[in-house]
Amino acid sequence: MTALKTITFILLVPGFLLGVVPVYAIPKIPGIALPPGPWNWAAVPFWTVGIAVVIWCAADFVRKGRSTPVPLDPPKELVVSGLYHFVRNPMYVGALLVQAGNIAWFGTLAQAVYWVFLFIGFNLFIRANEEPYLRKTFGARYEAYCQAVPRWMPRGKRLD
Repeated sequence: MTALKTITFILLVPGFLLGVVPVYAIPKIPGIALPPGPWNWAAVPFWTVGIAVVIWCAADFVRKGRSTPVPLDPPKELVVSGLYHFVRNPMYVGALLVQAGNIAWFGTLAQAVYWVFLFIGFNLFIRANEEPYLRKTFGARYEAYCQAVPRWMPRGKRLD
């Protein structure tokens, strides 16, 4: 059941934010756009890596966290392995990579602005919701994790 809830969440939330909005809403915004060209195919590696990261992290939530990435059904165990060794928010990093692919594919300024809004929104949600919950739930273990692992950019060394 946990896996099914996780799959449903991934399809609905990231699927909406990274698929429906960029594909159906943003292209209708007039503005600066690059003409289509072979550079649009630079989107494929961003999409591939971003989607793989989101799936990997979702699987870690199910297997290691014994729950889902759904805010209403948070992990019962602190997930600090896998990609969480390198950054505290790899699922969001994966989502931002997918949107970077959308920027390359559509070539519009509106897609780039949307990436900035996503980053700000993710940051606000993490700081206001996720981090306070994790501090309250996992206490000193989460604090030590925060000291050892950066929020967004890997430092080049892993958490041991």
